[in-house]
Amino acid sequence: MSNEYFYKEFPKTCAADDFWGQVRRTVNGKPVGEDQIAMIVDAVRAGLDLQAADCLLDLCCGNGALSTRIFAHCSGGLGVDFSGVLIEVAQANFARPGRDEYLLDDVEAFVSRSAGVERFTKGLCYGSFQYLPEAKARAVLGGLRARCCGVSHMFIGNLPDRDRISNFYRDGDVQEGIADDPGSPVGIWRSQSQFAELARATGWNALFRQMPAEYYAAHYRYDAVLTPAEII
Repeated sequence: MSNEYFYKEFPKTCAADDFWGQVRRTVNGKPVGEDQIAMIVDAVRAGLDLQAADCLLDLCCGNGALSTRIFAHCSGGLGVDFSGVLIEVAQANFARPGRDEYLLDDVEAFVSRSAGVERFTKGLCYGSFQYLPEAKARAVLGGLRARCCGVSHMFIGNLPDRDRISNFYRDGDVQEGIADDPGSPVGIWRSQSQFAELARATGWNALFRQMPAEYYAAHYRYDAVLTPAEII
């Protein structure tokens, strides 16, 4: 099944209040626990050095269930996603007009043409970047660097680590080409060195962070914190 299905049709099969199920933040089909969500929020806040005055741009925000917890620690922000059904959930449950808002749009289109993006001081893309095709991923990072000039930190979370792919496919049965397929269940697997090169090519420096061992996906995922590279 395509990611188009999982983001636009699958959420309709979940209960209206099954916010983690709708975005597949699950383990063995069960929503992750509150302790796991708290670890994610803590990691994002620390990685972004999130302050009360910050305005946050959350790309691929899904249904806003995670966004709203992070917006609570700053002045608010905007979540952007291409799934109409998920944005409807976000607007119905988590929007706070004038503070926490959610927009239906393609993230590449948004960063390349939307007005007013200079107001954002921090950026986030959690658990979704690996599903962007390579050209789109480059365009998003390049657009952020070129147009979102106020963004001092960009947190890209829950990235699958190509160097630890055997920790996920424990039987060693890694289908040929799956690590490079954004439409696969886990998306594109990149090593930290590969991601650092992608960041450099689009105008960013990258630092990498690991979640605590208690985090359910710590054994094969990492987070990246991007800061603007000096333009020469």
